[in-house]
Amino acid sequence: MGILNVTPDSFSDGGVHFDQSKAVHAALQMEEDGAAIIDVGGESTRPGAEPLAAQVEIDRVVPVIEQIRRRSSVAISIDTRKAAVAEEAIAAGANIVNDVSAMRYSAGMPAIVAKNGVPVILMHMRGEPATMQQFTDYDDVVNDVARELTPMIDAALAAGVDREKILIDPGIGFAKTFDQNLELLARANELTALAPLVIGASRKAFIGHITGRESGPDRALGSLAAVAAAQRAGASIVRVHDVRATVDFLKVWMAIAARRQP
Repeated sequence: MGILNVTPDSFSDGGVHFDQSKAVHAALQMEEDGAAIIDVGGESTRPGAEPLAAQVEIDRVVPVIEQIRRRSSVAISIDTRKAAVAEEAIAAGANIVNDVSAMRYSAGMPAIVAKNGVPVILMHMRGEPATMQQFTDYDDVVNDVARELTPMIDAALAAGVDREKILIDPGIGFAKTFDQNLELLARANELTALAPLVIGASRKAFIGHITGRESGPDRALGSLAAVAAAQRAGASIVRVHDVRATVDFLKVWMAIAARRQP
């Protein structure tokens, strides 16, 4: 899953794809580089981020999705917490909803997802992006994330979302400390029994903490280690900024893994 932030203020690439023509070009390049899904987002959810009006978000993402869809059949996910944005994005050609609030932020989101029959990614987060780093008190972060995701899955099912269309994301960097991020990656396989697993660790702060790399793009190589951990854990999707490098890495990594003795 290639990350396409159509924002001026995302933590790693804010402003890079804010121009719509540049965003569409980047999406098509990601597809050429091997991305199976393009994840389009118009609201930054970095730590400390404030909410954005739905119409502003729609104005950012819908024209980009429409232009990608006119030129490609690649799967498109809409990265949003808002039902109104999801509805407009699906009408424009999006195939998946990626909701960092696990459909809790917007009361209408479960009905939109169920009505349109699209897959949904339910991400674990406590609080809001502006406050989430205040809520990092876990007894056991992996067990607690699993326990807290379970009622979110149940709520999606109760709203009429098909079980086979529910995916989960443990929320690396969302209401998690440095050590908790590492623990989740090390034990991510324990979460795969709940639903297909999505891991999004690309360029995040814990990678910079380990490597000493301050800027997001400089964390690309460190991010590949998180991709390896995700693949080893059985993740179905890795969400990344650096598609070409990740695809090449996974081709070699998985070719080697296929030769390992059982």
